[in-house]
Amino acid sequence: MSNTAAASGAKPIVLAYSGGLDTSFLVPWVAEHYGRPVITVTVDTGGIDEQAARTLAERSRALGAIQHHIIDARADYFEQVLRFLIMGNVRRGQLYPLCVGAERVMQAQTIARMARELGTSMIAHGCTAAGNDQVRFEVALRTLAPDLEVLAPVRDKAFKRQEELEYLQKRNLPIPPFGAAYSINRGLWGVTIGGKETLTSSGSIPESAWVLSRDAFTNPREPERHVISFEKGRPVALDGRAMTPVQLIEQLEAIGGAFAIGRGIHLGDTIIGTKGRVAFEAPAAETLLTAHRELEKLVMTPRQQRIKELVAQPYGDLVHEGQLLDPVCRDIEALLLSSQERVTGDVRVLFRPGSLFVEGVESPYSLMTASKGVYGEAAGEWTATDALGFSKIVALTGVFHRRAGEQAAKGK
Repeated sequence: MSNTAAASGAKPIVLAYSGGLDTSFLVPWVAEHYGRPVITVTVDTGGIDEQAARTLAERSRALGAIQHHIIDARADYFEQVLRFLIMGNVRRGQLYPLCVGAERVMQAQTIARMARELGTSMIAHGCTAAGNDQVRFEVALRTLAPDLEVLAPVRDKAFKRQEELEYLQKRNLPIPPFGAAYSINRGLWGVTIGGKETLTSSGSIPESAWVLSRDAFTNPREPERHVISFEKGRPVALDGRAMTPVQLIEQLEAIGGAFAIGRGIHLGDTIIGTKGRVAFEAPAAETLLTAHRELEKLVMTPRQQRIKELVAQPYGDLVHEGQLLDPVCRDIEALLLSSQERVTGDVRVLFRPGSLFVEGVESPYSLMTASKGVYGEAAGEWTATDALGFSKIVALTGVFHRRAGEQAAKGK
């Protein structure tokens, strides 16, 4: 069908293609039901090595796509999204570091640009009606490219994963490695894994389903120490070797994954209002967020930390909900950038199976070394008399509250 459509000059449909079951199913299904050729576009926001890229291209062609494009957007992803998640120490539910989903807006804008370059006005994606990604893609595409028609057959036709699997099997078409058992999403910031176990709140996925840390406990490694360097909140070096942020994140994923750093299961609120649960592996995110947080404690004032925390959580919510294009995000990013002016230094971390431990932090902007006092040991810029007077003043609010209660009791 796609060859006939291509020969007749029909404009292609651009499919956002991850290589998973949903988008693999859509390549032949869209061509068959719309009578138009399909061009697959993969926006690489991490987790795709050369072999994986070749496999994606080969599978796309075997499924019937007339062209396949892969676009390396890792550096843009870091600059547009990840650096601000690090600066804000952003986690959802105090646990989940937005492993995937944060990149959807950027992927949507890249797909829209490709559609225009390829001369078509129709885009397709593989999101379901029950997930967050449908909202992220739709919001971004409506904002950036309202002129494009967006198809979401998996959502609109309510296809089940088993139906998709059987469709491909009947036609002897390639099936992704995990088939219908698990939904795997991988990016620069980590991996998410969804399966039957995550449909309830009671159990974990099996050890065989983990992607980065499968052998971390059955074949444990010896502890390792590493030093992560930051400049103005940006990760810039690992063990003294300068790296781009993308290189450093990928290196930390390889190191931390072998120790099962950043492995967890997140239970939280979806964009559409339901409770959702997903397993995740985020060794680089876990390491950088933890290291960055400890460095900030050394160099930032208490008020800086407190105010930044007030806007960082809403920023994470906006990113999670696909609202990265909202102007308020630029306002929050401006504050985050300003807050990082002195977040420069080294963080020493210890990796052990299932454990990340920060051994120490150093910075030329250390507020700890700037004081002449030593906590718990010796006064510095103040005397014992000053300390006594300070304690009396700090106690005044409580004293007045107690006294007012006593006065009221006497008046009854």
